Amino acid sequence: MNEWEKELMGLCEIYKDYFPIGAAVSARRIKRYESLLKKHFNSVTPENALKMINVYKGPDKYNFEEMDQIVRFANDNNMLLRGHVLIWYSQVAESFFENDNGEMVSREMLLTRMKEYIRKVVGRYKKDIYCWDVVNEAIDDNDNIYLRDTQWKKIIGDDYIEQAFLIAHEMAPEASLFYNDYNYVIKNKREKIYKLIKSLKGRDIPIHGIGIQGHWGLYYPDVTEIKRTLELFADLDLKIQLTEMDMSMFEWGDNRRDMKQPSGEMLKIQAEKYGKIFEILREYAEVISGVTFWGVADDYTWLDDFPVEGRKDWPLLFDSELKPKPSLDAITRFSSIR
Repeated sequence: MNEWEKELMGLCEIYKDYFPIGAAVSARRIKRYESLLKKHFNSVTPENALKMINVYKGPDKYNFEEMDQIVRFANDNNMLLRGHVLIWYSQVAESFFENDNGEMVSREMLLTRMKEYIRKVVGRYKKDIYCWDVVNEAIDDNDNIYLRDTQWKKIIGDDYIEQAFLIAHEMAPEASLFYNDYNYVIKNKREKIYKLIKSLKGRDIPIHGIGIQGHWGLYYPDVTEIKRTLELFADLDLKIQLTEMDMSMFEWGDNRRDMKQPSGEMLKIQAEKYGKIFEILREYAEVISGVTFWGVADDYTWLDDFPVEGRKDWPLLFDSELKPKPSLDAITRFSSIR
């Protein structure tokens, strides 16, 4: 395949022999990104539409309006659809953990609520969603602490994780169930995540894959740590997905707000880094079942508000005018023959 032919092809077509290529979307931006999504992506993930804070409005009160729009778009365009996310410590109303008097509920009550929630959500979309991020970010960042001290853990106990997987599997036995987290590239956290996944597998809990978020930067991480991560988890005979990939122009701790556009040098470094990462991903394509970018183009990214609120960032493959950046060229400049 020559370079001219590649220019006419979408990213997902170029990677068809490797793994699906996805993007996180919101219903209100689908129209703006429609042509890019249809050409370059064959998988979508709801960025926020399935987070509990947006779905659960009280007992027997659920809001599925935005998610239903995303489902229709995915189905109309024969795209894979990931479910993100069922159980997370963040973006869940405190009232979910409280009784009518504002007191913390019992283990039994929270388990009942969790079961009702998962059954309602997974049951609604079990014909549409092929894989679920069942539990998100349960491992603590502190080297000396294993599980994050969340309301789920405090009230139910450490087994809230396996309970969530069991319920999800009951509702969608054909779906692939994932544990999703960040900072796999840090050795101590990677080993804790490995311990958790190996423990779940060893007890025959229905877990089928791990989600590596992939919120990285121009200089972090060293790509050798990405390779070490893939090598370690490939040993568990699970599916691996990059679930939330982007690449910030700013290093952690760089709080400047004065940059209006990335420099040509920054775009070059970003492209080179993306190219090196995708070279590794292609090498491990036998165990990778999907790569999803956390957004479509630079005109909207969650990094515009994190970690510095209101600061513009440019982490994706397409610029704010929806035009391809050097990074797109960098990840498609290879022989597509496996």
